[in-house]
Amino acid sequence: MTGGDPGSPDGGIERREALKAMGAALTSLPILDGLQAPGPVAQGTPMTSQTQGVKGGPRGGQWDPDLLHPRKDWPRKLSANELATLGALCDTIIPADAKSPSASAVGVPAWINEYVSAPYDGQQRDLVRVRGGLAWLNLESMKRFGKAFRATSSGERTKICDDICYLPNATPEFQAAARFFDLIRDLSAVGFYTTREGMQDLGYIGNVAMPKFPEVSPEIRAKLGL
Repeated sequence: MTGGDPGSPDGGIERREALKAMGAALTSLPILDGLQAPGPVAQGTPMTSQTQGVKGGPRGGQWDPDLLHPRKDWPRKLSANELATLGALCDTIIPADAKSPSASAVGVPAWINEYVSAPYDGQQRDLVRVRGGLAWLNLESMKRFGKAFRATSSGERTKICDDICYLPNATPEFQAAARFFDLIRDLSAVGFYTTREGMQDLGYIGNVAMPKFPEVSPEIRAKLGL
C-alpha cells in the first residue's frame, strides 16, 4: 500500500515518504489560534479588532476563549473498542521502523479522539465519519477474515486498506470507506509529525539559536558584486 497514485509512471512513492512530505509541510505552517471558531457570537457582541484588544475586557467567552487558562475540557467520545480499532489503523498507516516508533506509540489515536470529540460542527461531522468508518472496518474484516480488524495480521489489514487507500481508484462500494481513510491518514500525519519523535523522523530541528551567523562565502560575494 502506498500513499501515491499506483498508476503513476514511477509506480507511486512509499507511504511513509509521502507522509513525511505532508509532515514537513505541516511544520512550516504558522500555529493557528484554535481548531475552529467555537460558535456564533452572541447578538450585540461585535467581533472587531478594537473589541478584542480592549485592555481588561471580557475574557474566556464564546467569541474569545481563554486558551491560557481553559475552564474545562470536553469529554472524549470514542469508546475503548473504537480506539483499539483506530490504533490498529493508525499503525497500518504509520508503522514502526528502524528509525521511528509507530503512530500509536506516540499517542496519535488519543489525539484523534480529542480532535473529533471537540464540540464544534466540523469536528462533530468528522466524529460521525470516524465512527462509521471504524464500524465498517470491523464488518469488512469479519467478512473477509472472520475476526475484528484489530485482531488481524498486518498483511490482512493491508489487504483491506489497499482497497480504500486511494480514493480515485476505489470502486463504488469502497468510496465512502476511502473518504474515511483519507481523513484518518491526514489526522495521523498531523498527529505523528508534530510530536518530538515525528519531527526527529523528518529531521526537522525548528528554530535553533546560533552563536553567530555564518560568513558569506567569497563565491557568493562575487556573484552579488560585493
